[in-house]
Amino acid sequence: MASYSLLIKASAAKELEATPKKDRTRLAARIGGLATTPRPPGSEKLSGEEKYRIRQGDYRILYLIEDANSTVTIVKIGHRREVYRN
Repeated sequence: MASYSLLIKASAAKELEATPKKDRTRLAARIGGLATTPRPPGSEKLSGEEKYRIRQGDYRILYLIEDANSTVTIVKIGHRREVYRN
């Protein structure tokens, strides 16, 4: 299977840096895995949007998949109680 390129929005990078160190390393590993498997087991497509979601502990990673360009764009990273709020 072809590898996807990862893009992380600046706001998502800031959100990742704001997480505790032990959670940050797990989140970074999970994000890195999206390059080879953009739709891993446990990922869900969000209703009404073109975004997908994966869980890592109490945190959620929201991302877009562009199959035509083979890119995965990380849109938002946050705690489960806050990540879906606008």
